[in-house]
Amino acid sequence: MHVREREAGDGATLRRWALREKNAAQKDRFMGVALAIEGMQTHAIQSVLGRSRGFVQRWVYAYREDGIQALHEKPRGGSVPKIHGENRARLKARIDAGPTAADKVCTLRGKDIQRIAGEELGATVSLTSVYRTLHAMGYSCLAPRPRHEKQDLAAQKKFKERSAPFLSVR
Repeated sequence: MHVREREAGDGATLRRWALREKNAAQKDRFMGVALAIEGMQTHAIQSVLGRSRGFVQRWVYAYREDGIQALHEKPRGGSVPKIHGENRARLKARIDAGPTAADKVCTLRGKDIQRIAGEELGATVSLTSVYRTLHAMGYSCLAPRPRHEKQDLAAQKKFKERSAPFLSVR
């Protein structure tokens, strides 16, 4: 693979960037091109990086055509989330406030949040989208079980005390 530096010092710059990079794919792009500039052949670069021939060639050719800037990851497309901006802030405040009497539940589940998004925010979203939005807002599905509002802690304690002789301890 014959590749020359487009600008003096590109090989050294790419090696420096590769050492500091945390993203493995980006690091391999930089290192693959740096090794190609040093004269290493494709199959040898593949062995060093543990990548496919196509990966190595794709990024070396990109460097050859457009220089270092072609090696940086480009922004990806995608649709704008249906719950964003002010609506996301309103949904977060609503979730943090907890369920209301109108919700008729003791804790909000994904289905409940989907319903709230439709009724209160006017956004029709899938359940997958709800969970993706919750994750983006920092919520986790791991949470302690909620306690029912009508539970009686004193009655529970009394039951445990009375049933202690009948419980076997192994």
